[in-house]
Amino acid sequence: MRSGRRATGLLPGWLTLPAMQDDASPPPAPQPAPVAATSGAAALPRRHKGIYVLPNLITLAGLFGGFYAVVMAMNGRFDLATLGIFAAMVLDSLDGRVARLTRSQSAFGEQMDSLADMVSFGAAPALVAYEWALYDLGRWGWIAAFVYCACAALRLARFNVNTAVVDRRYFQGLPSPAAAALVAGFIWLATEFELDPQTLAWPMFALMLYAGLTMVSNVPFYSFKDLNIKRSVPFAVIVLVALGIAVVNIHPPLVLFGLIAGYAFSGYAVYGWRKARGQPTSVVSTSTHDPDEKDLHH
Repeated sequence: MRSGRRATGLLPGWLTLPAMQDDASPPPAPQPAPVAATSGAAALPRRHKGIYVLPNLITLAGLFGGFYAVVMAMNGRFDLATLGIFAAMVLDSLDGRVARLTRSQSAFGEQMDSLADMVSFGAAPALVAYEWALYDLGRWGWIAAFVYCACAALRLARFNVNTAVVDRRYFQGLPSPAAAALVAGFIWLATEFELDPQTLAWPMFALMLYAGLTMVSNVPFYSFKDLNIKRSVPFAVIVLVALGIAVVNIHPPLVLFGLIAGYAFSGYAVYGWRKARGQPTSVVSTSTHDPDEKDLHH
C-alpha cells in the first residue's frame, strides 16, 4: 500500500512538465527567413537607356553645316557659308527619313533635331546676312537679323506643339529650312555675280523681314508629304526630272534661287486662292476626329 501511495502521489517540482505549468508563455512566432542578396546575374534585367547613332549623327552633321556657315562668314567666305546652309538643308531632310526607315525614332532625336534647326536655319542665316550686308545699316541691320532669328525660334516651337493638329499636306507658315534657303540663295546669287553688298543692304533688310515674319504667319505652304514616291509613275515623269536637273546645271545659283523664291511666295497664292473660293485659310484643325479630316493628321 505504501508503494501505491508513492505511485499516485504528487511529483516533485523539478519533474513537472512545462506544458502543465499555468504561467507558461506561448511559443514565439516564426520569423521570416532573411532573403539572400541576389547576385547581378540573378537580378531582374535592367533596361539601359541610350540614343540611336545613325539619325543623330546625321543631325549633328547638319548642325556642323550651320556652324561652318557662321565660321566662313566671319572669314569673309560667303560662298562657302551659303553652301554650309544648303548642306544642312539636305541633311535635315534625311535624318527623319532615316529614323523612320530604321525604326529609331526617339524623343531625344526630336529635341536634337529642333535645336540643330535653330542653329542651322535660325542663327546661321541671320549671322551670315549680318556679316555680308546688314552690318552697314547699323542698328537697323542687327534688328533685322534678330527679328529673323527670333521668328525662326518661334516657328520651330509652334511646329513642335502643333504637329498633331495641322493638316500634314501644308506647313503653317514658311518652313525654317526654306526661309534659310531664301536668305542663303540671295547671298549666293549676289556673290556669284560679284555684286557689292553695300548696294544690297536694304534689299537684304527687306528679305530678312519677309522671311522671318512669313515663318510665324498662318499662310499655308505645300509640304509635299502626301507624295508617294514608292508607287509607279509614267515614263514622262522621269524625263521631266532629268530635264529639271539639266536646267539647274545651266546656272545653279540663279535657277535654285528662282525655285526657292517661287516656293517662298507660293503660300500667299494658296492663301488668296482659298480666300477667293470661300475655303478655310488656316491649316490648323479644331478637331482631329472630324470625318472630313480623316487621314490628314497621320
